[in-house]
Amino acid sequence: MIRKTLAATTLALTTLAALPAAADIVTKMSPHSVPDTIDRLETAVTEAGATVFARVDHAEGATKVDMELRPTTLLIFGNPKLGTPAMLDGQTAGLDLPMRVLAYADDSGMVHVSYHDPATLAADHGLPDDAEYLTKMTGALDKLTDKAIAED
Repeated sequence: MIRKTLAATTLALTTLAALPAAADIVTKMSPHSVPDTIDRLETAVTEAGATVFARVDHAEGATKVDMELRPTTLLIFGNPKLGTPAMLDGQTAGLDLPMRVLAYADDSGMVHVSYHDPATLAADHGLPDDAEYLTKMTGALDKLTDKAIAED
């Protein structure tokens, strides 16, 4: 009995350790549809002088394999003035850059906007915790997503 409990506890802890911490993902609610939220985000990004590299419509991709997915779109964007210093400190940061924001509708139709907290770059890629570019990335993501979800 003790062995079964210990084994179950070990398995549960191992599984939890493999999952990303919820605090590593920032999520906000949007009063707009997924396409409108991503359009608003793209506008905010370009107005801020950053570059939009890609827009990935996961729901559209799902239709190509005869599957259905609620609206789910990823916007990939960045600014080399912030990303390059991060990669100079730890080149593997390029795995997580440029920045990405996901907008998706849940099963009740509520639209969420989610992104990884830039502080995770420090831990994942050995970057300095106090790097100015991390502070700037954090502020930029917060401001840009706030613009995307703002009520007019």
